Amino acid sequence: MPALVLLGAQWGDEGKGKATDLLGGSVDYVVRYQGGNNAGHTVVVGDQKYALHLLPSGILSPGCTPVIGNGVVVDPAVLLSELSGLNERGVDTSKLLISGNAHLITPYNVTVDKVTERFLGKRKIGTTGRGIGPTYADKINRVGVRVQDLYDESILEQKVEAALEQKNQLLAKVFNRRAIESGRIVEEMLQYAEQIRPYVADTTLILNNAIDEGKVVLFEGGQGTLLDVDHGTYPFVTSSNPTAGGACTGSGVGPTKISRVIGILKAYTTRVGAGPFPTELHDEDGEALRRIGGERGVTTGRDRRCGWFDAPIARYATRVNGLTDFFLTKLDVLTGWERIPVCVAYEIDGKRVEEVPYNQTDFHHAKPVYEMLPGWSEDITKAKTFGDLPKNAQAYVKALEEMSGAPISAIGVGPGRTETIEINSFL
Repeated sequence: MPALVLLGAQWGDEGKGKATDLLGGSVDYVVRYQGGNNAGHTVVVGDQKYALHLLPSGILSPGCTPVIGNGVVVDPAVLLSELSGLNERGVDTSKLLISGNAHLITPYNVTVDKVTERFLGKRKIGTTGRGIGPTYADKINRVGVRVQDLYDESILEQKVEAALEQKNQLLAKVFNRRAIESGRIVEEMLQYAEQIRPYVADTTLILNNAIDEGKVVLFEGGQGTLLDVDHGTYPFVTSSNPTAGGACTGSGVGPTKISRVIGILKAYTTRVGAGPFPTELHDEDGEALRRIGGERGVTTGRDRRCGWFDAPIARYATRVNGLTDFFLTKLDVLTGWERIPVCVAYEIDGKRVEEVPYNQTDFHHAKPVYEMLPGWSEDITKAKTFGDLPKNAQAYVKALEEMSGAPISAIGVGPGRTETIEINSFL
């Protein structure tokens, strides 16, 4: 069955946008199934660079229908701004579909996110302050506002009033902030209704019908496996499920219809925000990875923390996602190192541990156990086949594949759309 999931196998920022865009020409639908505008994809098409925050990367591929699924939280102002920016650059956005069951990020969600993070001080989680977490909290607390609510003013008013009844108590009595007036929020939200209406659809029905008709549907996760609210480095995680299971709940497509799960791996490791990171570097190598790799968050603009490749994390991603393949990105960034360390295990309380520990405290104190692999100095950005790579680069890829538990089917050797080596077809 022609349904694939493509997701981050580390802490996000692995290059999912490029991978999705690479497949876009052969895919009929690209579906975002979780997250919001706290995730970002950078896609390079020719000499044009596109930074996408909420929209699926497939929006840049002619003939592909981009879909925002029910598991995504949508800031309508960000959505319309992003659509406008693409339209100004000549990108056709008319095929976009948005689930009527997707939840909306309201202004009070953004306010609560920012004041809560400031209140936590040194204990802050490192959120983007875009209201993502509070919106998912409202969803679970059953006081959330959905896209479809924009078209029933009475229901919208009731939902906003119910949500603010508690939040205003919190803002006034805990954070010493003014209460938010519900009428103003309703008025602001309603101004987006007609602008968004042409895109709103029963996406679950459309996607299931498309798969039944033999069309190719690609599910695109935001963030990464280690930021999953259930399977990541909790509490330093996002508020949704970027893992493969989230593709089903976030789209309404059942697991028996998914045929392949592709994990995106960076040839080293990065993360944004607080939380444990065993291979993080605080030296010249870390600065070099950040500089050469252009490691700055697409959405947040924050510098990414950088470290060497972590094999236990890759194996963990293979396990919890049921990965069938890896897409290895940014191999070119490692050009120039005489020797490249790879974390093959951890040392915890003097003991060698081969897998990611389930215990948060153990993982926080894990020290990387490195194996040194020979590096290469040759430029690899023009490589078209695996055989074009220097022998040491080939050996590095094979070592990572063996350690990670799934075949590497494609390799990114540069930022451009064409700078990819395809070993095995994903379709």
